[in-house]
Amino acid sequence: MSVASYRYCGRNFTTAEFKIIDTIIRTPDHPVRAEISRRVCRELRWYRPNGQLKDMSCRVALLRMQRDGLISLPLPRNGNGNGNIRIKLNARSAPGSELSGRVDNYPFDIEIVDSTEQSRLWNEYIARYHYLGYTPLPGAQIRYMVKRDQKVLAVLGFGAAAWKMAPRDRWIGWTTAQRQYRLPFIANNSRFLILPWVRVKNLASAILGAIARRIVNDWQMRYHHPVCMLETLVEKKRFAGTSYRAANWLHLGSTQGRGKLDRAHRHPLPVKDIYVYPLTKDFRKVLSNEAD
Repeated sequence: MSVASYRYCGRNFTTAEFKIIDTIIRTPDHPVRAEISRRVCRELRWYRPNGQLKDMSCRVALLRMQRDGLISLPLPRNGNGNGNIRIKLNARSAPGSELSGRVDNYPFDIEIVDSTEQSRLWNEYIARYHYLGYTPLPGAQIRYMVKRDQKVLAVLGFGAAAWKMAPRDRWIGWTTAQRQYRLPFIANNSRFLILPWVRVKNLASAILGAIARRIVNDWQMRYHHPVCMLETLVEKKRFAGTSYRAANWLHLGSTQGRGKLDRAHRHPLPVKDIYVYPLTKDFRKVLSNEAD
């Protein structure tokens, strides 16, 4: 397979562009990874619809390129060099007192994570209690904290949609071109964590419902384009997807259990159920347009 055939974070990279990336990495001023990502975005004109650099998508793409042996990044200032970031845990994310009961007795507020302090706490909770641990969310993203009386009950995050999933793509009726242009109009709920000491019945589905009622406006405000559908992947052997079903998410099928580069089925991944939640009545019309 030629280098030009590789695709990362919804973008094709040509052989010439890999040479540009390599030149940026080898710049005499020895830029750190974050600066490399910004320079790559500018050189390759990789921008969001609001004109900002697609910096997070680029960082994820560069890490995957290195994993696939296509480039060699400098060692990170933080972390262990394999794309995972060490999160320093503090007392603020330590287990709290058990909460139990019904959701009716626990009215909650939802806050967007938009400060450094909130971001660090969100990262700590995910690193400490989520079975997947902490990794940066890919692409455009919004993270939320769910609180009651300023005590955190849950954290969740939405990032870039999966590039290709046959059951989802068939259900939408996508062509390859339509998917290429309209994938940013889907957000992936890649992290959802009810803190372990919070045992409030129906809280998860109530949170999903509340998020569905606000994320369209939140996404528009941050990225200047709408999001018209949510998706998530639920590991079949670990979870039953009960909360998503209770919140009226639709089950479309399952993943094949392999990565996009594992064509020989030598490195199986956990099979995951695919759930989606349309946010607008005309979501198929929006997703079927090939360009604005």
